[in-house]
Amino acid sequence: MENLSLSSLLDVIGELLSDEVSIAVSNTEEYLYYLPSKRVDLKIRQGDLVKEGTIAYKAISQKQKVSEFINRDVFGVPYHGMAVPFYDGKLLGGCVTAIYPAYTDGKSVVTVKTNDGWIPVPFADVKYVEVNDRKTYVVAEGFLGTHKNTLQEFEYLLPRESFVRCHRSFIVNVHHIKGIYPDSHSTFVLEMNNETRIPVSQSYSSYFRKLLGF
Repeated sequence: MENLSLSSLLDVIGELLSDEVSIAVSNTEEYLYYLPSKRVDLKIRQGDLVKEGTIAYKAISQKQKVSEFINRDVFGVPYHGMAVPFYDGKLLGGCVTAIYPAYTDGKSVVTVKTNDGWIPVPFADVKYVEVNDRKTYVVAEGFLGTHKNTLQEFEYLLPRESFVRCHRSFIVNVHHIKGIYPDSHSTFVLEMNNETRIPVSQSYSSYFRKLLGF
C-alpha cells in the first residue's frame, strides 16, 4: 500500500465507478485530478480553476459536504453531484467531487423540428439519435427531424432504461434493435427494426454489453 500513489488509487476507484460517475479532486483553488465517466463528462482539466457555482466551490466555501443539482450554465451540461471537503491537519486542503448524470424528470417527449414546424415525439417512438455534419437528427417511425441538443445533452434527456450511447455519433433505443452482429470495423453492428445498421464502437462496447446483459 505504501507504493500506491494517490493518482493510482483514484484511477482504481474511478474505474469501479466509470460507467456512471466522474471523479474530481481539487485543492482550494484548482483541480488536481479528473476522471470522466461514460455518462457525464464536464471536460475538466488538471489546473482548471474551481468555478464559482460548482458544488466543489460550494463545499470549499462552506467547509461542508454539498449534494445538489447544478444546471448547464456552469459547465454546459446539467449534472448532480456530491462534494466532500478534506483537511490537511486542521487546514482545509480541498475537496473530492463525485459527478452523476442529471436524469430526466417528468418529460416524455422530444420536440423535433421539421420543415413545417415542430412535432412532439414520444420517447418510446424514437428509434435512434444521430449526429451528422454537426446536426443532431432524431429518427422515429417514418419520420426524421432535427434538434438543437447535442448528443451528450440527449444522454441526460433520454431515459437510460431505454436509450444507450453506442458510438460518438449515435444513441439508440434498445426496444428498436432487431439484432446485434459482430463486425470487423467496430465491435458490433446493430440492425434496427427500420433496417438501419448502426455501429457500436470499441470505446462503448463494454458499457453497451453490460447494459444489455450479454
